[in-house]
Amino acid sequence: MTTSTDFDALLVLSFGGPEEPAHVRPFLENVTRGRGVPPERLDAVVEHYMHFGGVSPINALNRDIIAAVEAELASAGIDLPVYFGNRNWHPMVEDTVADMAANGVERALVFPTSAWGGYSGCRQYHEDLARARESVGSSAPDLVKIRQYYDHPLMVAAFADAITAALDELPAERRAGARLVFTAHSIPDAADANAGPPADGGHLYSRQVADASALAAAAAGIDEYDLVWQSRSGPPQVPWLEPDICDHLDALADKGVDAVVVCPIGFVSDHLEVVWDLDTEAEEKAKERRMAFARASTPGTDERFAKMVVELVREHVAGAAARGIGSVPSYGETLNGQRCALGCCEQPVRPTRN
Repeated sequence: MTTSTDFDALLVLSFGGPEEPAHVRPFLENVTRGRGVPPERLDAVVEHYMHFGGVSPINALNRDIIAAVEAELASAGIDLPVYFGNRNWHPMVEDTVADMAANGVERALVFPTSAWGGYSGCRQYHEDLARARESVGSSAPDLVKIRQYYDHPLMVAAFADAITAALDELPAERRAGARLVFTAHSIPDAADANAGPPADGGHLYSRQVADASALAAAAAGIDEYDLVWQSRSGPPQVPWLEPDICDHLDALADKGVDAVVVCPIGFVSDHLEVVWDLDTEAEEKAKERRMAFARASTPGTDERFAKMVVELVREHVAGAAARGIGSVPSYGETLNGQRCALGCCEQPVRPTRN
């Protein structure tokens, strides 16, 4: 039996990435516009992409997620066509929302490929949707962003199993002494301070990442672990969340640690910031320090991830109870009309480069 809903589509909204070499520089300019990123940093990141043929894995991974979600929706009897849009590269969300309007979509749920609170992880997706609706005009569908889901038990379980599998990849004689290290995308300290509703005290992003790390470690049966950061891109004079993963590997090696499992807790897919910053730079650093290295997979390819997406959809279309096992709040619109707080996750004023 098909479930009847007040929604007539699901939009998967993501970051976007180049799919050929000619796309790389304009894509990066879209990503960094207004952020004061030095040109030399952009040049370095262009080289990262060229190392992989000028193609980011992210769009292909998102299409795989969409295919799995479509299958899960069909299995659940939920009749929602799934659309795909991006913030920074094609298919651009403005174009996708225009297609939705042309197809008669009036109200759609939006699943963002970010589980987190904060400006880049949550509020900016709301801004993407507002910009897309404005570009389409009066025929644009109503777009309802699904809540933050960092502590959903299905995603936590997928990460825990990935950690266990990564441990098994290490040489048997080094597993007992291996250190578990969680990583997430670094953001400016000021952005983290502003993350979350003002009344909640800020730092929502780093608190959620820390809580997710604790949940995944506990589910994997591991008591001791570290949380570090990766992929910073701003001007060097601006403080960002630290320590960096490669600096931390040096510190561990100095303490005699000879094996690590790195879990990219902050990412749902193996896109470029995972395969470059971890599978290339961090793994090379570990090799340089004679440490055994294994990287846990991200949950996007796990069948439980698509099941989680459908559970989140069911909160809106069938009144299903929201599931979360964390101790830090998750914000966002729910079936009862709760929305993000006024002034939530304000973007800090960026310093002007001299």
